Amino acid sequence: MSIAAVTPDSSRRRLASAGKFLVLVIAAFLTLAPVVWTLITALTPANVDTGQTEFGPGAFIDVFQKIPILLYTWNSALVTLLIAAGQMLSAAMAGYVFARFDFGGKRILFGLILATMMVPMQVTIVPVFMLIRGMGLSDTLLALIIPMIPTAFGTFLMRQYFMGLPPELAEAAQIDGAGPWKIFFRIYLPLAAPGLAIVGILAFNYHWNEFFRPLILTISEQNFTLPLGLVTLQGNLGTGSVATVLAGVVLSMIPAALVFVFGQKPLREGLTAGVSK
Repeated sequence: MSIAAVTPDSSRRRLASAGKFLVLVIAAFLTLAPVVWTLITALTPANVDTGQTEFGPGAFIDVFQKIPILLYTWNSALVTLLIAAGQMLSAAMAGYVFARFDFGGKRILFGLILATMMVPMQVTIVPVFMLIRGMGLSDTLLALIIPMIPTAFGTFLMRQYFMGLPPELAEAAQIDGAGPWKIFFRIYLPLAAPGLAIVGILAFNYHWNEFFRPLILTISEQNFTLPLGLVTLQGNLGTGSVATVLAGVVLSMIPAALVFVFGQKPLREGLTAGVSK
């Protein structure tokens, strides 16, 4: 009798679990199918002489022969890492000030910073270009790095993290003779590591794949980043060498994939910090 009473509920739970599993499988397939197709196509380039596909790294070798991909990768890595580091530091310092200090116009200034998040980059690219040219940094990697160090989202995120930390820590440190800088760098900054991880990972993923600003602010090939440099491979589409183009895309995906693999734990911890409190 008890088994008969339990069976309908267990059947509904199993049906619900099966439905969720099916939805996840479909979502995974839709997400991974283009990536798998790109990888397979890159590894099976067409032979120009026979017209048949041959499995091997030939398309990847063509990428290294046709464009200076190592130079582009170095430029992208340098720009992306410096932007990520700069955003982490500037967001932490700004967020700490807005969270722990009181000064005139604090709310207004913070509101103006948040308002910049609603302004599209396309609107500000011309003023940024004029400022960069006035500073004599046109067609340099610094032109890509300096304007992106301030971050409104990072400032907001780090402010929320610092506001969630107990102020008694600063009071205890002041009793022990610690100054403002020591309190920030030795006490609060390590405790805000999950927030810093979010800022750094998001900055890396965004600027590694950035195309618009490098297209506007750089001219010389020696200053091209990887997404911009890969555009020079599009001429291979006319010759049927789609595999060469996709091989370049696969190579550009590797650093982002590594960041995802090794950064998902701190990112998950940062996003869920304080949920259980």
